[in-house]
This record gives sequence, C-alpha cells and structure tokens, in this order.
Amino acid sequence: MPSAPTCAQVLMRLLREYRVEKVFGIPGVHTIELYRGLPGSGLQHITPRHEQGAAFMADGYARASGRPGVCFLITGPGLTNAATAMAQAYSDSVPMLVISAVNRREDLGLGGGRLHELPRQSDVSRGLCIWQHTLTHAEQLPEVIARAFLLLTSSRPGPVHIEIPIDLFPAPMPGQLDDYRACPGAQPAAASAKAVATAAGWLQEAKRPAILLGGGAQEAGLEAAAIAEKLGAPVFLSLAAKGVVDERHPLCGGANLSFRCARERVESADVVLAVGTELAETDRNLVRENYAFRGKLIRVDRDPAQLTCNASPDLAICADARETLEQLNGALQPRSDAAREAAAAEVAQILRDCRAEWWPGSEARFPWVEALRAALPEDGVLVTDSTQLAYNTNHALPLYHPRSHITCTTGYGTLGFALPAAIGAKLASGREVLALIGDGGLMFTLGELAVAVEQRLSLPILVWNNAGYGEIRDFMDAAEVPREGVELRTPDFVALARAFGAEGCRIHRPDQLADAVAGARARNTPTLIEIAVA
Repeated sequence: MPSAPTCAQVLMRLLREYRVEKVFGIPGVHTIELYRGLPGSGLQHITPRHEQGAAFMADGYARASGRPGVCFLITGPGLTNAATAMAQAYSDSVPMLVISAVNRREDLGLGGGRLHELPRQSDVSRGLCIWQHTLTHAEQLPEVIARAFLLLTSSRPGPVHIEIPIDLFPAPMPGQLDDYRACPGAQPAAASAKAVATAAGWLQEAKRPAILLGGGAQEAGLEAAAIAEKLGAPVFLSLAAKGVVDERHPLCGGANLSFRCARERVESADVVLAVGTELAETDRNLVRENYAFRGKLIRVDRDPAQLTCNASPDLAICADARETLEQLNGALQPRSDAAREAAAAEVAQILRDCRAEWWPGSEARFPWVEALRAALPEDGVLVTDSTQLAYNTNHALPLYHPRSHITCTTGYGTLGFALPAAIGAKLASGREVLALIGDGGLMFTLGELAVAVEQRLSLPILVWNNAGYGEIRDFMDAAEVPREGVELRTPDFVALARAFGAEGCRIHRPDQLADAVAGARARNTPTLIEIAVA
C-alpha cells in the first residue's frame, strides 16, 4: 500500500487543484518539510532575494493574471519582512495567499525563546489580511484552503494568511493524494431586479449622467463602455481602473480625477454610476476633499462596507460589477447619435483642460510620457513605483486594455514595489511588461534583479534617476522647508545591472527611449535603462 500523503504534499496538491502555477518564497529551517512536498507537484517555485520581494512578486502576478498570487514564508522574520507588501495588497484589494510556518503547537504563546519566535505571530498579520487562520490539525487543511480561495475569488479580495505549525508539515493525511480536489467556486452575485430597474430609470432620465470606475470594475470594462454609449455619458477611471475602458474611447475621460475640470463634471452630474470604487483621495492625487455630489449617486460593489465609504449613496447595489452592468445595460435604451457626439466633444474638452492644470515640472516630463507610450506595446503592462515620472504617466499616458496598469502610487504607497511586481507580472502572462521606478525606490529591492536574470526575463526596467527622492524634494521646496534627507548618492546603475548578469544602458533624451526599450525586449535577460535627469 502506498504511504499516506503528508500535510505538505496535500497542500501542494490543493494549490494545483486551485489553478496555482507559481509560488514565490525563500526556504528556511522551519519550512524544510513544507518544501519536501514541492517536487513532483507541478508548481514552479520562484526564489526572491527578500521576503518582501516574494510578496510583491505575488502581488504583481495577481494583478496581471487576475488569479491569486501565492508566497511561502518562514516563521517570524519571513512574515514581518513581507508585511509591507501584504499591506499594499490589502490596500489595493489584490488576491494574495500567504502561507507561513509558525512554531510547533506545543510552543505557541509560551515565549520560550524558540528560533524565529513571535509571541503572537497571527496578530502581526491580522490587520493586513481579509482572513487569517492558524492550522491546529492537519485534517483541517482542505476546508481552510477552500475557504481561502472562496474569499480570494468570490468577495472583495486581499491577502489571506494561513500559518501552519512546523510539526504539521510532515503529519500524515487521510486517504491518497488523488482524493484531494478543489471545491467549486461561488457564482457571482447578481443585483435584484428592483435595484436594476431603479438604477436604469434614474440613468435613463438623467440629463448629465457620469460613470466612475474603480479597481472593482476590472472585468466590467466592455459593459461599462456599452452603458456609456447608450447614455452618452463620460467615463472616468480611478488609477486602479486605468485601461479597464480603452482610453482611446471618445467617451473615456481617463484617470484624471485629480484635476478640477474632471471632478467638476462628476460633481455636477444629475446621476453618477460609481462601480467598484472607494472614492479615495489617492484617486484624486491626494486631493483630500471628497466629491460634492450634487445629483443622485448609485454605487455598485461586491463589498457592502465599500458602499458607504467616503460618500453615502442614494442607491446601493451589493453585487458583482460585471453581472450588474450586464443587467443594467439590458434595461437601458440608447440615446441619439447627437447625444453621444455631444458627450464625446465634452470629454475631449475636459482632456484639454486637464493638461492646463498640471503641476509645475510636468511639461518637461511630457515628452518622456509620450516616448513611453510609443515604446509600450498596445497591450503592454506598465508597472510603476512612486517616482516623479509615474505621477505623470498615471494621468497622461493612455492605456488600452484591462490589467495594463500596476502601480503602488495608490493606497498604501510603498517604495520598491515596481521591480519585484514587474517580475511577477511578467511571469503571469506572455504580455510585454515594462517597469518604471525611481533611483531611490530601486535601492529598496535592487536584489530582485537577480531573480529576473535567473528567470531569463525580457524585462525593460526604466530607472528615473533624479539623484534623490525628487517628489519629496519638490514638496519640501514648495513648503519652504530646508532640504533634508532627500539628496542621495546614487550608484552606477548600468554597472550594477551588469554585475547581476543583466544588461544596462543610460539615456538622456526621450527620443532615445524607443530604441532602448526595443533592444531590451529583444534580449532574454532584463535590461536596466537609466534615464539620467539629475
């Protein structure tokens, strides 16, 4: 008779059953038995150089693919190292499954000075997750994994943390490995017929409707565009929703809610349809004052807590975005061609007016934005860090497809995100990926360049080198605060890239960008392209 499978082996089996293909992690002494279950599982293991990089890679993988990213962490420092990346994923509603070890069950909570011990490790992650669970019996594993994936795929997503005591990894499980199967996913929630009829009635009668889309509308772009065309309504996107509606669409006002002219159009609408958005200040580029909605507000979100976040709706619909917009589209009648043409003309004027509102220094960076758009393939994925040029691309660089914009400039807003997240995004699909990061942010996670080399990734990495924390430097200057801590001594990034086994080059003008990116895409190794602007 074959021997009973271990808890670790069943875990790997279940992950494959739930369509996981890659896991990101660093083995440690406490996860040796976990890794015993990896060979032959069909899972590909990616080894970052820091646990924060593991979680950032899982984040980028999830955003690019729409499937949960998975990382394996050791007890104690593995989890705390990944905490910042987990918080970013929590803030941006990114599905991430974090599986960590924890000390043996008989040692938990005793503070006995065990290796990697945290007195209450679960407390560290509880505030960063939509669900946290400590496995106490190996037989619980299938139910716990099933619940995790239902939460990751059927509700507002975010990180889920499952910690497994190290004595459970080798524990025997009932039956045979082939007995373990994935549970079916939940069907998306549909809005009630009454709610759809009410929303359709308000929108049909509206003289100046407007549509707002957030990250929760990621799969509903076609439906939103169809409604916009029927109503002759402009569509505005949060930064998390860039590309959800093709920004070349004549009714798409892009991710320009930072600018007064776009906000005024939303605020003056007699009916606003807001889908999958928390109406956050980061979507308005830190304009703290929320929208002063003067008309009716319809909110659609799968998370009931979000339906009143930052603005109380006149109609709240707790349901799946795409399902609801499909129902709503079927209940609406198209308006005249003249109405659509008038709305398109209005959107075009708003986009011209937005350009006039750009903050100081932006005009000098617009040629770089245009060069970047020309260098990025039509369905390419742009991954950005918090850096000066990225704040311009957020608004001025149009994207044409969903899941084309992966950024940490919203929500939690950590530095160092773009390089590991771009690696995860590149591993998630065959789409072209381009990373944009500042010289300061790159130093947070530079070691992950080694992973891109190991994986032979054709990945252009643009480094906006302004010799410091340029955005904060500008804020200090504007506030007449003496510069302190924002001037950095930067290394020779080209030499560093080559030391890792990558390629590197340095450019100074926007007209050099296209050739540099084309050369990078032709290689089977990453290329660090330093943009020297300091």
